[in-house]
Order: sequence, then structure tokens, then C-alpha cells
Amino acid sequence: MNWLPFGRETLVSALSKEEVLDRLAAVTRGTRTEGLPEIRPLFNGRVEEDGFRISRVIEKGDNFLPLLLGKVEDTPRGSIIFARYQLFSTTRFFLWFWTVVLLAFCLFFFLVTNQFLQGGGCLFLVAVNYALAVFFFHRQLVPSKKLFQEVINFPGSKVESSR
Repeated sequence: MNWLPFGRETLVSALSKEEVLDRLAAVTRGTRTEGLPEIRPLFNGRVEEDGFRISRVIEKGDNFLPLLLGKVEDTPRGSIIFARYQLFSTTRFFLWFWTVVLLAFCLFFFLVTNQFLQGGGCLFLVAVNYALAVFFFHRQLVPSKKLFQEVINFPGSKVESSR
């Protein structure tokens, strides 16, 4: 398991750049292309000329849902998809905010008041906060990757069975 709430992968597809982006646009809420059949949206976000910024559609809110940022490039035999999975910016902000606040308390307890138990407790909370963020991010990363790969039609996949 990666100890960062971040993921990166490079995928090679036999589909052209336009086909990959059209498939994503067809299942992304807000960027449907005219002429394509109506498919239940699987992603929220944007699909543009060179890439996409999407996240999986979920029924119940989850702060650790990965944001998928991608760029698609043409090759003579298909396309290459450069994908990054990361936390949304507000989630990253709160993760860093509470880390800084707890570390400041930790330094205060260690250096100013010499209360090592409270300082150690703050340090423990920093570790727990970060570990939980990484755990919940990676728990949501697996279904997001699977759904994304199904949509761009990797072998043995079906868009209809993704829900």
C-alpha cells in the first residue's frame, strides 16, 4: 500500500484519443455528447479536448473520494492515458490544517510546558489522522480505478456491470 493519498498510472489503450474521451464524456454528468446513447452517469466532472477531471458518482458523500485527473495522447496504434488520483483540494486543506495545528500543540506541550504526555498525545493524533486519511483514500481508490478502466474498455470489462 502506498503511504500517500495519491496515485498515478499510465494506461495504453487500443482506442483513439477521441474514442476514449467520447466514452468518458458519455458517462460523465455535465459533459454528455449529442448523438451518443443515454447512459446513467458514472462520473461527475469535466471531459475536455486533451483530458479530463472526474470523480466517481456516489450515493453518500465521502471526503476521501479520489479526484481523477487525466491527459490522453494519441499514438499510431491507439492512445496513452496518463492518470493521477488525488484528494480533492478541500480535503487536502483540512488534512494539512489539522496536521499543522496538532504539531503546533505538540511543540507547545514539549517545549513550553514540558507536558510530554499531552505532546505525545498530539503526535499520536497526527499519525492517526494521516493514517486514516490514507486508508480511506485507498479504500475509495480501488473501485474508482476499476470503474475508470471498465469505461475505457479494457479486456473483460462491461460498463453496464459497473454499478
